[in-house]
Amino acid sequence: MVRSAWLSERAQRDVWLKLESVQPGGSFKIRGALNALSVLRAEQPAVTTIVTASAGNHGAAMAIAASQLGLRLRVHLSTAAPDAKRGALLAYGAELVNAPGYDEAETGARADAAQIGAPYISPYNHPDVIAGAGTVALEMLEEEPSLTAIVVPLGGGGLLAGAALAARGHTRTVRMIGAEAEGSPVFTTALAAGAITPIVVTDTLADGLAGNLEPGSQTFALVRDHVDAVAVVAESSLETAMRGLLYRERLVTEGAGAAAVAALLQGGLGLDGGPVGVMITGRNIDASTLRRIL
Repeated sequence: MVRSAWLSERAQRDVWLKLESVQPGGSFKIRGALNALSVLRAEQPAVTTIVTASAGNHGAAMAIAASQLGLRLRVHLSTAAPDAKRGALLAYGAELVNAPGYDEAETGARADAAQIGAPYISPYNHPDVIAGAGTVALEMLEEEPSLTAIVVPLGGGGLLAGAALAARGHTRTVRMIGAEAEGSPVFTTALAAGAITPIVVTDTLADGLAGNLEPGSQTFALVRDHVDAVAVVAESSLETAMRGLLYRERLVTEGAGAAAVAALLQGGLGLDGGPVGVMITGRNIDASTLRRIL
């Protein structure tokens, strides 16, 4: 975790960046994947194959964890996934199953797992994935106990739910804020309706945050009950955040990875003036997309 002089000046408070983009696989997802598969290996040692759905980063993390634990992995992936993420999955030895979009990938993966009798590990709606992801916030609060707020990119909600649960055990109240893309306002819609509500997802630079929640996802209730606010981040704000992180901090980020910084730059988060922690969650972006943004 490093202090950002640029963002501290902009926000008029100390801003600390948690650099999950430098984890194995280029995102925070290795935490949940390795935790879930380690628990599975201990509880079901006879399992040889696992199935998941992914926008890219979770699949890569699962592939790394599966290779370490000697498991075969089938990943259902949207054809819209960036080449950088698709290439990483193949490099780590995953077997890919293409789907027209993320929602179809998730539906197909669950059906595939049921058909072949293999465990399905959700990228967000799984207790061990949520617990693993929550260790990001745990480390942030151990390193900087004075944090008064943490801003977290929000897609399926596994990271934000885990972070919020971890923050509950802190010695002082920490404001938990989610940042979701305007092209996929899943939680904004669900929280307003009081229940998970399917939406039409549009194209977004934050492809890692895009997609509907699976019915009954436990992350909805966890976010509803333990998160203070959800901000909708504009596409232009994502680009501004990505450019700023590269030019000012020398950090390459993907759209989803920069969503929390984008929310901070937009403002309106109800911060009280104390230090803020911001999660930088991924760096897996196609070179052509990065060139266009820069």
